[in-house]
Amino acid sequence: MAPTALLSVSDKQQLVPLAEGLLRHGYRLLSSGGTAASLAAAGLPVTKVADHTGAPEILGGRVKTLHPRIHGGILASRADPAHAADLQAQGIDLIDVVVVNLYPFRQVVADPAVSWQTAVETIDIGGPAMVRAAAKNHADVAVLTDPDQYDGFLAALDGGRVDADLRRQLALAAFRHTADYDAAIATWLAGRIEAGDALAAGEAAAEAVGTGAVAPLKLELPARQSLRYGENPHQSATWYGEAAAGWGAAEQLQGKELSYNNLIDLEAALATVREFGYGEASASQPAAVVIKHTNPCGVATGASTAAALLRALDADRVSAFGGIVALNGPVDAEAAEHLAGLFLECVVAPAFSAEARQRLATKTNLRLLELPAVAIGRAQRRQLRSVLGGVLVQELDDQPIDPASWQVVSQRQPTEQELADLRFAWQVVRHGRSNAIAVAAGGQTLGIGAGQTNRVGSAQLALAAAGERARGAVLASDGFFPFDDTVKLAASHGIAAVIHPGGSVRDADSIAACDQLGLAMLVTGRRHFLH
Repeated sequence: MAPTALLSVSDKQQLVPLAEGLLRHGYRLLSSGGTAASLAAAGLPVTKVADHTGAPEILGGRVKTLHPRIHGGILASRADPAHAADLQAQGIDLIDVVVVNLYPFRQVVADPAVSWQTAVETIDIGGPAMVRAAAKNHADVAVLTDPDQYDGFLAALDGGRVDADLRRQLALAAFRHTADYDAAIATWLAGRIEAGDALAAGEAAAEAVGTGAVAPLKLELPARQSLRYGENPHQSATWYGEAAAGWGAAEQLQGKELSYNNLIDLEAALATVREFGYGEASASQPAAVVIKHTNPCGVATGASTAAALLRALDADRVSAFGGIVALNGPVDAEAAEHLAGLFLECVVAPAFSAEARQRLATKTNLRLLELPAVAIGRAQRRQLRSVLGGVLVQELDDQPIDPASWQVVSQRQPTEQELADLRFAWQVVRHGRSNAIAVAAGGQTLGIGAGQTNRVGSAQLALAAAGERARGAVLASDGFFPFDDTVKLAASHGIAAVIHPGGSVRDADSIAACDQLGLAMLVTGRRHFLH
């Protein structure tokens, strides 16, 4: 009897050429639903699964291929006489090639407004069952799960080389395909339950999965890109990520391929600029951030995106060289003019005008990334970091600040301008590596010290960068002051007010120093270490 190929695909790219190739090699085509209709429309002979099994599709298409004549034909071992006897007794034909890819679950749930019922109906049952059955029996069955495999498989048929090694490779790809699919479903389901969604039948989300037990971490992300190298040329690196969420949804308009370091710095830049809103003009204060080696070196707000950018660059022109720029509003021609005269690695913004793109097109190596605000909302709010033999997971530190919870602990009350400056400085300092210090005034950073092994060292760097501009400015610290030395140093440079989390056993010393030197001091009750 002629060999049989079972085809049931959601992605119908290259389906007809594959089917034509299989027919050319003497295969009988067996198919269901839309796949059968596509083959018939192309004039190809095809047997419908319902005709093959003698059982109609039922439950609105939920049950089509879940039948012994399908799974028996896929799973039967050619080397086992008992299997052959079972097939003969049940009248089941062998199936030699299985071509299946699954319902587009990821694409459907990429829409944050998708209904629970629509998502559930996009969960494939018969497809994964056939893929796993064929992959299990790869000693006798070839399984294709990706249109990119079709040409290579047909070439192997042409050369008579569908050998055990090829079937093993196809089986590996198949198990990865179903694992990725199940992980996508589990990730979406967990996210919706965590967000408080009601289940389709109105059931409450289960609160107890045990008594305080932590669920194991299952992470399956598609590979987006092999990077040229990691942090250094001798380190290999790969970028994994969802296509519709976070950086995976950014459109690179021009420039070289993104590097490992680019992506790390872009993440830091985006996190910082989002402090001031992102994307929607009505909800955003125009802001710009310049990042160098994950630390902000210039941050500013302004009356327009272009004005904010100019002020951020002017905050530290030396450090801006070779940096990463993030803006929270559209880049227009004026903003592009400020960017055009600099050497920068990347610029990210919600949008770029046609005039801006034209002006920056001459900088062929400059990477321009257009990242829509909606893509940020789709990203998981978990932060992962690897350690030797494991992974640490924590919630993102991106909660909005709450000035109403701050407390003035000094005798002198801050002025309205100082309060505004303190808020700005606090928004910035949380994005510098600890021990972080930010000096700011008028919606512009004047000096930033970060990543030092002691807080005084960071303050010295920030104050030295600010120079004379420190007089009348404010200073923010991401952690408390364990001694009064930082306050005294700030006062010696003319700082008018300071803000820090508080909580040191020696807070009183720093407060007393402020009162003696005439500084205002606020404590926030929340620290923002960034390692």
